[in-house]
Amino acid sequence: MIKETNAPEETFAFGKMLGEQAKPGEVICLNGDLGVGKTVFTKGFAEGLGITEPVNSPTFTIVQQYDSGRMPLYHFDVYRIGDISEMDEVGYEDCFYGEGVTLIEWSNMIGEILPDHVKTVTIEKNLKKGFDYRKITVEEK
Repeated sequence: MIKETNAPEETFAFGKMLGEQAKPGEVICLNGDLGVGKTVFTKGFAEGLGITEPVNSPTFTIVQQYDSGRMPLYHFDVYRIGDISEMDEVGYEDCFYGEGVTLIEWSNMIGEILPDHVKTVTIEKNLKKGFDYRKITVEEK
């Protein structure tokens, strides 16, 4: 599935729609360059789950857990991970194989521990189409 958006509000709304459709145990790999809108997408996704608390990127904590929605959201940002063993320290298996949904920014850094079945969301800019233009591609494997 490919969705094109032209404003942060549209990226948020698309994230919200996917959050509304999310199922327990899903692992979503969220890819895109810095500043492309991954956090905007994630905030929408969280709202789609019914999460009412503020959502921020867990850049310095590796994972943030949100429990106020219809299921837990485990939001990982593994950009600054130094070694894959850090994932064991934060208990990633409980998140990946638990009752909530896991969203992972920079998932390519931990490819060897990802489950076999993941959904990949890639957000790309194209400045020729406008500053706020985003192409969002959703793939399942």
